[in-house]
Amino acid sequence: MTKDTKDRKPGNWRPQTMMVRGGTTRSEHGETSEALFLNSGFVYDSPEEQSARMAGEKAGYIYSRYANPTVRMLEERLCLLEGAEDCRATASGMAAIHTMLVAPVKPGDRIVAPRALFSSCIWILKNVMPKMGVEVTWVDGSDPKEWERALSKPCRFVLIETPSNPMLDAVDIRMVADLTHAAGGELIVDNVFASPILQKPLEFGADWVVYSTTKHMDGQGRTLGGAILGKAKAIEDNIQQYYRHTGPSMSPFNAWIVLKGLETMDLRVRAMSANARKIADRLAGHPKITAVRYPGRSDHPHHNIHAAQMPEAGGSMVAFSLKGGREAAFGMLNKLGLVDISNNLGDAKSLITHPATTTHRTLTDEERAAIGLDDTWVRLSVGLEDPEDIVEDIEQAL
Repeated sequence: MTKDTKDRKPGNWRPQTMMVRGGTTRSEHGETSEALFLNSGFVYDSPEEQSARMAGEKAGYIYSRYANPTVRMLEERLCLLEGAEDCRATASGMAAIHTMLVAPVKPGDRIVAPRALFSSCIWILKNVMPKMGVEVTWVDGSDPKEWERALSKPCRFVLIETPSNPMLDAVDIRMVADLTHAAGGELIVDNVFASPILQKPLEFGADWVVYSTTKHMDGQGRTLGGAILGKAKAIEDNIQQYYRHTGPSMSPFNAWIVLKGLETMDLRVRAMSANARKIADRLAGHPKITAVRYPGRSDHPHHNIHAAQMPEAGGSMVAFSLKGGREAAFGMLNKLGLVDISNNLGDAKSLITHPATTTHRTLTDEERAAIGLDDTWVRLSVGLEDPEDIVEDIEQAL
């Protein structure tokens, strides 16, 4: 017999409480921490029961590739946090993006996307979608006129990320959602840089939200994972069968780790964002840095949009450009003693990377130029260390 905390009205709980207790289901043993159901399959009392479950006529778990109690706890907690009706947890963030794009589309559909996206998303749109007979239209995500032109004819999906990787550009979610819906499409928002703590895309009209749970949700460098959130019927109609039969599901162990990470995510994201703001302000005055991009600073070219969509803080990511190009950037990275060189982000440890030669190396020179990325830029994911130690490390490396 299990006890579900939903009978304690989680809809009235505040976000931090939901991240600690939302979706929790206890077994007959009454465990404090969420139980880890580390099993692949489930047994039945009879062949009739097995048949009924497989047919969907009786509730119950069948196989952990389809659903698992630990994974389901994570999905329900994310729904409560995001304000979504349903969720499917995936093996990685890119598994979430891939499933979200591939499962519902058919030949003749069209997808619209800004050029400022993570390079793996660009790869899917450039290489997978055309093979499926899907047209992809590219726009400048910060230009309303380009959005209006691109969405003046029907589309199936629009995919955006805001703030974008790596230049932290903003996309006006409400404007794009309205244009997308007028074109008969659905808006997907990759919300990983902001996290659900700082930005709620569904409140601005988005239809779907996707995450890499690897980032702020785990946030401690331990697991891969992803999530798709949206309306229950849309998931059932468009995602469920693909998810069930192609196997992008999250492992129970990884789901359990992310559940533990969610308990402290609010505290971590807010502390990391406060650190990032201090560091961005300090770096902005350094003579060897030509530009700093941080969503919470008024000199960010899209500050007004970020401020409207992320009113509480600017997030944990900072991008800055160095005088001297790639040689200067590599020289600085090689001299760091505290901050680790890594292409991951949203971690408790501060991490830094050179996007032009790592996360966005597969883009052409023209594609990088279109999003303002060149060899002078580095991307800093600010962690939970003392911000003075982070700044001092960067300053000595400069």
